[in-house]
Amino acid sequence: MQTENQNQDQNPDVTDNETENMESMPSMEQSLKQAELLAQEHHDAWLRAKADADNIRKRAQIDVANAHKYAIESFAGELLAVRDSLEAALNTPSPSIENLKSGVELTLKQLSSAFDKFNINEINPINEEFDPHKHQAISMVESEAEANTVVAVLQKGYLLHDRIVRPALVTVAKAK
Repeated sequence: MQTENQNQDQNPDVTDNETENMESMPSMEQSLKQAELLAQEHHDAWLRAKADADNIRKRAQIDVANAHKYAIESFAGELLAVRDSLEAALNTPSPSIENLKSGVELTLKQLSSAFDKFNINEINPINEEFDPHKHQAISMVESEAEANTVVAVLQKGYLLHDRIVRPALVTVAKAK
């Protein structure tokens, strides 16, 4: 009892509650160790998140590469039927002109069906105004048609959706 009284006598501003709080407060070293552990946990979590993000990016790149690589797989499947028909026509032992013609017509229908399925449309601009975005002029001729009108199509063009795959090769009317 005397020591408590002596402590109070020596420092009358410090109460018993404050003395207990000072003893229960962690030391600076303990606080530093806790902060370092917390910082290490955060650093480890950040490294895991960074690795996850890198893995997701790599997987996405592989998926995009595969999408480009195999984008025409279903179109190729449709074209295989056309090839099979052409090979069958060539392997016929004694084909007649009529049989060959009907076989070629059926093969063309198969090809047209494949084009329709994949939104490949032909450009056949006869009697239309020349459009340099869709047509390629091979020559100009004098004609009864209006100037810059397509008067002959030498080779049809093709669109894939709205993109030109091949422009039509055309002859255009000259101005008189």
